[in-house]
Amino acid sequence: MDNISKTSKIILFITITFFALWLGGYVLRQLVVYQFFEVENLELRAIYNPDNLTAVYFSLLPVFVSNLITYFVFLIFFIAFVATSKIKIKSEGWLLIIILLIAVTAPFEIYLLTFDYKIADNIYSADSSDLETLNLIKERMTALSSFSLIEVFSFISVLFLAIFRPLRKS
Repeated sequence: MDNISKTSKIILFITITFFALWLGGYVLRQLVVYQFFEVENLELRAIYNPDNLTAVYFSLLPVFVSNLITYFVFLIFFIAFVATSKIKIKSEGWLLIIILLIAVTAPFEIYLLTFDYKIADNIYSADSSDLETLNLIKERMTALSSFSLIEVFSFISVLFLAIFRPLRKS
């Protein structure tokens, strides 16, 4: 990994930047969205007025949109890095595990991002109701249940693998 080209290093830098932005935004979105609802029954908390959630939605909109953009940019640049770096995956087991984690979680994350797109579109749309957006948020939370938590821990392990680089063949 030490002798990769300058182009690959630039692509790697962009990949890491967008990965960090996406992961931070992902955790932020999860923390904020889960604060809307009661734990047991996913009912809206009493502090929110269900008739006028537009202001709350507009404050959340940048998180949804940024996650849409940063994930796809991260994915594109990660694929570009793997293609241009010419790293022998047989020798770098840590990179193989990272590639597998990203490849396995990508379809599920893209599925969840379709919900984010619908939510953002609903917030931008003038003819949508607050209740409809709230139902989309609930549907996103329940769509793959605890996958979001599993994904966060998986990508934290990606950080560990990238920093310490275990499973190197010498």
